[in-house]
Order: sequence, then structure tokens, then C-alpha cells
Amino acid sequence: MSYIAKMVNLAEEIARENGAKEIKKIVVEIGKTSGVMPYYMHKYFPEASKGSLLEDAELECIEVDVKALCEECGEEYYPNRDNRYLCPHCGGRKAHIIEGKGVVLKNIIIEDE
Repeated sequence: MSYIAKMVNLAEEIARENGAKEIKKIVVEIGKTSGVMPYYMHKYFPEASKGSLLEDAELECIEVDVKALCEECGEEYYPNRDNRYLCPHCGGRKAHIIEGKGVVLKNIIIEDE
């Protein structure tokens, strides 16, 4: 519930700064390692948006795959079971996750005043 509440508050703040009278849709990217499930975002969205500019808005959730940056060769890759989560370019074991770990408000569609 806390993530959807944050997205609603952030979207409403941005919409008000841009003179919106209503938000039609928000798009949220959810990283696969974020621990957040799109099902629950949709489940709690009506409650979290009640009484706000988002009350009748559509919520679109896009799941983002994990992308890593290999510390050994500098290549980006998508870790998975097939490559045993190792870098497929050099076999390196050390990497930083660069995508797929957060929850991001990606887009807001508003109706202007």
C-alpha cells in the first residue's frame, strides 16, 4: 500500500504543478527485484486514489526485467538461470544491478484546465 500511496501523491503533486484538473492515467514501472507486485498495486489503487485527482484514473503497471552491469568487462546483460546469473560476455561474477530494482512513476496523462 505504501508504494501505491507514494505514486498517487507524486502524480497528484506533478499534475497540480502543471495545472491539471484531472489525471486520466498513470504508468508505473515495477522492477522484478523490487518486491512489489503489480497485482497489489492494482488492488490498492482505488483506495489510495480516492478523493484525489486520480480517483477515476487508469493504472498501468509495467514489469521491468533485471539488467546488470558487469564489473569485470563493463558489458550490460540480463542475468538469468540460463547464464547461471553470470556475465555471458566474460563469465564474470561481479555486477551491479542497473535496472529492475525500483518502482518508478514513468508517465502521467492529465486533463488540463
